[in-house]
Amino acid sequence: MKSIVVTGVSTGIGKNITEVFIQRGYRVFGSVRKQKDADQLQAEFGEAFIPLLFDVTDKAAVQSAAKQVREILKGETLFGLINNAGIAVAAPILYLEIEEFRKQLEINIVGQLIVTQAFAPLLGADKSLKGQPGRIVNIGSVSGRNGSPFLGAYAASKHALEGLSESMRRELMLYNIDVILVAPGPIATPIWDKAEEEVDPEKYRHTDFYESGKKFRAYSIANGRKGLPPEAVSNVVFKALTGANPRVRYAVDPNPFMSWLMSLLPKRQLDAIIAKGLGFRK
Repeated sequence: MKSIVVTGVSTGIGKNITEVFIQRGYRVFGSVRKQKDADQLQAEFGEAFIPLLFDVTDKAAVQSAAKQVREILKGETLFGLINNAGIAVAAPILYLEIEEFRKQLEINIVGQLIVTQAFAPLLGADKSLKGQPGRIVNIGSVSGRNGSPFLGAYAASKHALEGLSESMRRELMLYNIDVILVAPGPIATPIWDKAEEEVDPEKYRHTDFYESGKKFRAYSIANGRKGLPPEAVSNVVFKALTGANPRVRYAVDPNPFMSWLMSLLPKRQLDAIIAKGLGFRK
């Protein structure tokens, strides 16, 4: 049985990736931060799911989990690593709490590196293992190439992940470990319900961004709830891990034509459209 590691599987895209791979005959080692989530997923998915308890920013815990996986694999290579865990911090950049910005980068960038360093030996960097080298899929975002207002911290982390993935892919050619980035657009997951509860525009009532922030929040949540189902991402991840000649980057976008059209616009023109929509300019 081929085995993969997926981070952040308690809900949303990570959970659906787990489900899709198990349905197709794979064993999934999935990371969660809480024992209750581990127990629930174990009950739901059965023996094909093995929970790993760690926060991606906890180097010691991640390394301990990698040791656990190594023992179970018994000298075989890991088929794939999917770096999915992440968060999104929303705030106007001028009022973004520095600790929140650090947290965003710590989880979405530093955490990805911690996990990759811990599991790369099992993917084939340790040449004593038997089996073909595995692949790494990093879950990025369309925000990795187009930074939206009020999501500057998130966009910064996903821009960084694009660059990190590029360098990683070229370095790991030494071990024939491929690295593919999958960049989803809006995906209909419970994250939008969470955003509605946690993103409070009232915090910025005293600022010039209050009205525009409310507009952007309402638009983002409505757009997200109309997004693609998680399976759209999971199927692309499966293709990236199993295809004979995968691309280096896949976009999973509900409106690919509109995104393509927007990519053709000069940046200043796109800026003007956004500014008008949010009321920054009349």
